[in-house]
Formats: sequence, C-alpha cells, structure tokens
Amino acid sequence: MPEGPEIRRAADRVQKALARLPVMEIFFAFPHLKGYESLLQGTKITRVDTKGKAMLIRFDNGYTMYSHNQLYGRWYVKHAYEYPKTNRQLRVAIHNEKKSALLYSASDIDVMRDEEVHLHPFIARVGPDILSEHVTSGDILTRMEAFRKRKWAHLLLDQGFVAGIGNYLRSEILFVSGIHPALRPMDCREDQLTLAAEAIIHLMTQSYETAGITNDLQLVEKLKKEGVTRSRYRHWVFNREGSSCYRCGTEIEKITAASRRLYYCPHCQSK
Repeated sequence: MPEGPEIRRAADRVQKALARLPVMEIFFAFPHLKGYESLLQGTKITRVDTKGKAMLIRFDNGYTMYSHNQLYGRWYVKHAYEYPKTNRQLRVAIHNEKKSALLYSASDIDVMRDEEVHLHPFIARVGPDILSEHVTSGDILTRMEAFRKRKWAHLLLDQGFVAGIGNYLRSEILFVSGIHPALRPMDCREDQLTLAAEAIIHLMTQSYETAGITNDLQLVEKLKKEGVTRSRYRHWVFNREGSSCYRCGTEIEKITAASRRLYYCPHCQSK
C-alpha cells in the first residue's frame, strides 16, 4: 500500500495537471457517483490535499472528491484523453483541455460538500497529516502521551495516531529513534520520545522529497559512489534482513508485528 509520502507526491502531480483549467469532463465508474459528473463539469480544481493515505480534490463549487488508494489504487497523469496500457479498472477520470488525471483500481471514492469532509468516517478518525498540515514535534509528543500504552510496532501503523505512516516508515522511524519495536511510549526515555517525534516529521518529509529514501542522504551519496543499488541504499533497515547495520555493523533482523514485516537492529534498538 502506498504510504503518506507517495500519496502526497501523487497529489502534487494531479494538482499540477488539473489546477487552473476548467474540468471539461469527469467520469465516475460507480453508479452512486454518476450524478456528480454534470455537477462538477465546468468547475475548476482549487487544490489537492492529502490526509494520510487519502486524497482530497477540492472543486470551486464547494464540493470535494475523496479517494483512498487502499492496496491497489493508482493515479496516472496523461495528456488529455490518453490512457495507459493497463489491466486495471478505471474508477475516475478528470479531463481538462491539456491533461487527464486517471484513478485506477481504487474502490473507496466519494464526493461530498466541503463542510461534510470532516464527517467522513476515515477523515474523522485519522490523525494529523505531516505533509499537508503544520505539525510540530510538540504536537506529536502530546499524541504519544495519549497513546502511551500502545506498543510502538502497532502504534505507528494506527492512522489515528499520525496519518500516512505505513510499513517502511514504521521500521525506519523506530531505527532512527533507537527504539525496540516491542516497547511502548511509556517505556521510553524522554530523549527517545523526542527523537521519535522528530523522526516522524523528518523521515516523512524526506521520503516525500526524495521519492522514498529514508536513509541518511550523505551516506546515500557515499553508497551510490560505491556502486550500491537503490534497493540497498534506500533505507536504514527496511527490507535489509541479514545485511549489516549501517551504524554498528550488527545483522539486521526481521520480525512480524501487527501482521506486517518489521526490520530492526538488535544492537541500536535494544530493550
């Protein structure tokens, strides 16, 4: 499933393609949304927001389109009325005179009045979005206190804590913070909690800006010069089971937590 940084990058592409020019045509595959096609035709898109793994396309007539990619959804941006060669099912198509934004395979799609967005079941329960809202490390520390009894391995995947954190970010945040995945916020020192709050903001932002790189960028440049492939230099620990920790040389281990694979360094993240 795409994580928050990937959805924010997709939102940027959609906004760049569609903002400012009138919508010539909009297509919805689902029958319950067909009535909105004529309502949104001729409008302009004012901006495209994200809320974690959800995208919110804002129209200038007071309506918002909500979509969640879930496991298989994917946005494509093409020249007007061009379509990709894919076996995926087209769910939404938004066309202007120059570009088309096309959503395939997603099933969680809705249209609502702007004032109703906060009532949507997903939006109502999700935590702050680092990439679309002003969120400070202090804000996150406050939220940690409310979730202090939850194990980190589960907490970081809870979209009610912070929106947009998924599996690779979970492993990376815990490594950078020096926190063992079995611990809870209440088990951690204040400096670890501060590191975790800062890591959540920093790694989500860096991943967004670098198309998914969470490793130290100076180290990345060094590894690239040594001929290391992107799949090996992209992350500190995620997907690196059996490889040496970039900080201490200990072998990275993989466990299953919250039914998802999690990677950590047993030395840098000791209990």
